[in-house]
Amino acid sequence: MTIKINKKIKAYSVQKPEDRDAAIAAAAAAAAAPVLVAVVEPESNIVQMHEKVERPEVLIGNTYKIKSPLVEHAMYVTINDIVLNQGTAHELRRPFEVFINSKNMDHFQWIVALTRIMSAVFRKGGDVTFLVDEMKAVFDPRGGYFKAGGVYMPSIVAEIGSVVEEHLKSIGMIIDPELSDAQRALIAEKRAAYENKSKKKPDANKLSGDLAGAGADSALRADEAATEAGEGASFPATATLCHKCSTKALVLMDGCQTCLNCGYSKCG
Repeated sequence: MTIKINKKIKAYSVQKPEDRDAAIAAAAAAAAAPVLVAVVEPESNIVQMHEKVERPEVLIGNTYKIKSPLVEHAMYVTINDIVLNQGTAHELRRPFEVFINSKNMDHFQWIVALTRIMSAVFRKGGDVTFLVDEMKAVFDPRGGYFKAGGVYMPSIVAEIGSVVEEHLKSIGMIIDPELSDAQRALIAEKRAAYENKSKKKPDANKLSGDLAGAGADSALRADEAATEAGEGASFPATATLCHKCSTKALVLMDGCQTCLNCGYSKCG
């Protein structure tokens, strides 16, 4: 094979057979060598929540109002958050401390103890969402109550736990599974069917006489008034407690207990 040389030859050497074999062996070894992949080490300066994190001068937080019929004065729950790794891609907002204030001094001791324990748990870091389940499972031996919206609260501690849950959802520690469009449409359909059924009741009662019709009409008006302004908010006063969403929105439709708030049906 003829090779055309276009550049000026400045030096030359004679290649020996052993040199050629060594070059081939080196090339084969280089091809067989494992390819080294650069491993990116995780950043070591990411700050996670732990008990040694010092409290900054200023914290951000929210204050929630609790008005329970079990106590005379309202309670105000303030939860302050610390922002970790601020201004970076690893920025986190985590609860740091909690305070509860009220004019009512009857529960002062256990409120102070509860807030100190909760604040200590927050500062330990990790998954603090277990506090919600523990607090919402506390029952008052005197009985619970319904707050605005018809949601049943077994105790004041349980409502404080509900406030903590709401706050943790707002900062992204608890992901609330939202209802799908199909579920929302199903609930709206059931509520409309129940309202239409209730409106037709006075017409059917007219057959049994004016007195019976007047009684049914007054009962319906009382039911509708409770629906608009009562404790059940947008749910009928005759509704019972739904064990799934703890809301007083369970009504009897077509022989089946159906919740007008979350769509739960005993019949599936």
